[in-house]
Amino acid sequence: MANLRLTHASILNSRAQLLILPVNNAGVLLDPVLARAKTLYPDNYHRYHRACRDGSLNVGSCLLHKRMREQAGLGISSNGNQPSYIANLVVSNHPYHPARTRWFTTALIDLQQQMMPLIRYKGIRRVALLARPLIFDNPRDTATHQSTEANSLPLDWQTDTLPLLTTYLQDLPKLRIDVHVPKSISL
Repeated sequence: MANLRLTHASILNSRAQLLILPVNNAGVLLDPVLARAKTLYPDNYHRYHRACRDGSLNVGSCLLHKRMREQAGLGISSNGNQPSYIANLVVSNHPYHPARTRWFTTALIDLQQQMMPLIRYKGIRRVALLARPLIFDNPRDTATHQSTEANSLPLDWQTDTLPLLTTYLQDLPKLRIDVHVPKSISL
C-alpha cells in the first residue's frame, strides 16, 4: 500500500525519485512551478515539447521520462537530490483549460501502469506530485451543473482530485507519495 501524504513544501526541493507534473498537451507551461521545472530539467521539457509539437501526446496520457545524469557543471553537486524520472501527466488540452475528471482518470491509469515496473525493477520508493494545476479555484455549484455531464466539469479538490489520487495510487506497493498542495488547502 502506498502512503499518500499532503505537504506544503516546495516540490522542487523534494528528494523524490519520481516527479509527477500535471501538464497540458499544447506544450505551454503557465504554472510558475512548472516553468521553473522547465529550466531545472531541460531534457524532460525538450522531450515533452517535442511530443506536443508532433501530436503524439494525447490528453489523458502520461509521458514518462528517464532523466539523463549531469556529468559536469554546477548540477553535479546536486545530482543525488534530483529525480531519476519525471512523469508528465497530461490532464488538459490547453494551458487555460482546467483538468477534467475523464482526462485525469485515464492519465492516472496510464501513470499507474508505467509505475509498476519502476517500483518492481528500479526500486522507486519516493514520489512527489504537484497538485496545484489539479485544483480549480472556483468552487463547483452543483445546483447549476446538474444537467451538465460530470466528466466535463473542472476538478474539485475534495470531491474529485483527492479521491481519484487515493483510488488510483493507494494500491501501488511500498511507495511514499508526497502530494504538494498550495497553502490554501488545509492538511
